[in-house]
Amino acid sequence: MTGLQGKRVAVLATDGFEQSELEHPRRTLMNAGAVVHVVSPEAGEITGWKDKDWGNPVRVDRSLDEVSATEYDALVLPGGQMNPDVLRTNEHALALVRAFWQAGKPIGAICHAPWLLVEAGIAAGRRLTSFKSIRTDLRNAGADWQDKAVVVDKGLVTSRNPGDLPAFCARLVAEIAEGAHDRRTRHAA
Repeated sequence: MTGLQGKRVAVLATDGFEQSELEHPRRTLMNAGAVVHVVSPEAGEITGWKDKDWGNPVRVDRSLDEVSATEYDALVLPGGQMNPDVLRTNEHALALVRAFWQAGKPIGAICHAPWLLVEAGIAAGRRLTSFKSIRTDLRNAGADWQDKAVVVDKGLVTSRNPGDLPAFCARLVAEIAEGAHDRRTRHAA
């Protein structure tokens, strides 16, 4: 897979991320030619969650306090229950998500990660999907929740669970390849 040469993507995560939801998109984006950085509030390593126990550590490339949305072309938000629940209480993480949205840059969010879209104030009026247990949270935030493998709305790419990773990654690559979006005129896919 090619087409993202020269593109830079930030993957925002902390301990408790769903292992496959970080590793699969990172690998897909890198194989497509993108430079991918794992960004976290913690330096060093963060540990994923796999099946019913802790997974493997992943090296953090850059700490949250040293990055800016201006340095990247897109943002990926892996799910898992713990990871987005912790990040949605971190104002620096929410500010980064808002900055990507305000710049019209693609944001991919899978599983429980759309909680960050809710907390960042960008879920209202958007067509989104997520893990089924947080659909009411998204609807209460004003989102049009849909039960589909992948939903794209003005640069927001959302999916439900690890089973949706192939569709999620394919649409994410396509959105990043298209570049920044003018949310006022771009139609939802």
